[in-house]
Amino acid sequence: MTTGTTVLAFDMGASSGRALIGRLANDSEGKRKLEVSEIHRFPNHAIQVGKHLHWDTLRLLHEMKKGIRLAFQNGYEPSTFGVDTWGVDFGLLDANGELLGNPYHYRDSHTDGLIEEVNGLIGQEALFRQSGLQFMPFNTLYQLYAMKKAASPKLDVAQTLLLTPDLLTYLLTGVKSCEFTMATTTQLYDPGTQSWNVELMEKLGIPSRLFLNPVHPGTIVGPLAPEVMAELGVPAMQAVAVGTHDTESAIAAVPAGDEPFAFLVCGTWSLLGTEMSQPLLTTETMELEFSNEGGVGGTYQLLKNIMGLWILQECKREWDEKGNELSFPELVRLAEQAAPFRSLIHPDDPRFFAPGGMVDKIRSFCEETNQPIPESEGEIIRCILESLALRYRQALEQAEMLTDKRYGGLHMVGGGIQNELLCRFTANALGKPVWAGPIEASAIGNMLMQLVALGECKDLQEARRLVADSFPISVYEPSTDANWSAAYEKFVGFGRV
Repeated sequence: MTTGTTVLAFDMGASSGRALIGRLANDSEGKRKLEVSEIHRFPNHAIQVGKHLHWDTLRLLHEMKKGIRLAFQNGYEPSTFGVDTWGVDFGLLDANGELLGNPYHYRDSHTDGLIEEVNGLIGQEALFRQSGLQFMPFNTLYQLYAMKKAASPKLDVAQTLLLTPDLLTYLLTGVKSCEFTMATTTQLYDPGTQSWNVELMEKLGIPSRLFLNPVHPGTIVGPLAPEVMAELGVPAMQAVAVGTHDTESAIAAVPAGDEPFAFLVCGTWSLLGTEMSQPLLTTETMELEFSNEGGVGGTYQLLKNIMGLWILQECKREWDEKGNELSFPELVRLAEQAAPFRSLIHPDDPRFFAPGGMVDKIRSFCEETNQPIPESEGEIIRCILESLALRYRQALEQAEMLTDKRYGGLHMVGGGIQNELLCRFTANALGKPVWAGPIEASAIGNMLMQLVALGECKDLQEARRLVADSFPISVYEPSTDANWSAAYEKFVGFGRV
């Protein structure tokens, strides 16, 4: 194969970050494909400082610099780089462009109770129509309002707010920017007016001066700063504002055709929904707790945030700390051996949001709902996976109701699809096929928008065809086990939307 354009993607998750190289290649028949290689992986841990939970932003910057250096040391010559991360979190810069402290982590408790307080001030339905977002305690709006209520001096001296991927790009380039998909995660961006909701900011005492005008995915931000090039000993390389919210990058990499499709981005969080040309700002959308998040290529994603594999990850961390270190494949094997449909939880019960004590939280839910209490690791993991699959069915049926469409199956992408048992359970729960792949969806979507910026892909549709040509897709057909329907009736009885 002959290789062409090369790009560098930084894909940051809530527990780890990665640097990956994407190269366009022509096979022996002249067909273009995208080759992906991971060159650097590093942990991303929350840091507890006093009463607050923070991100270690400077450590992430250090690891990104290491990734850039490794790219060139390994013989790659990337033309551009892009950064995608989780949503909502941000850093504040002073008048000199310096970072005012370590950014808060979205699981910090300082936003507890503020959804109800802000709804009381603004009105729940009015706020939804002005933002299109599911009411989640970690949204940027509540983080800033918490700082305002705490009389944080940072808000008084800050001149610029940069969301996490924009902040990391700024620290490498010196160029401040605000990318559209991330802006729509804040609950301070109005999709109806396509602008920041300054009136809402003023009502809540949030300084509107902090916010930059958003740029769309595929915009070239600027080159590496001269001091960064000198420090790393690398040539010039342009930063591209990709779909910097990792969910939107992952959705960009869904190898779907032109017909409406349903997707599930599966990882620490599960994001299930469908792609739209316009946001759906109806009362029904709000009541069913769906969000409208800005996507790449002028799209909006109608989706629901579901707690996801975070619950499983926390259980594993708890067992590891007690010396019972089992790998994820070992845990899945134990789950396969456990009895089916013995116990279920509702993954979005608020008790499962905060870290710590996850095994006991699962057991308490089962006890409160008069179910057998899972004891072994296999019983607990099976409980989590079956419950997630049933939650996916519920969310898909709600999406079909909101859009008045029926989807022939579900596209699953992201690292969670490496759990084949979850993919099988999901197909069985839906009674529809699941098309799983690619695994590295966020990084691939990141690369695709760099290729669009470089003129290598004309648009999102052409980029998705490149994904379909480049990466294998696993198909999971549903079983005819009637017990899934009975389990779903039990699950719906837990009563959350």
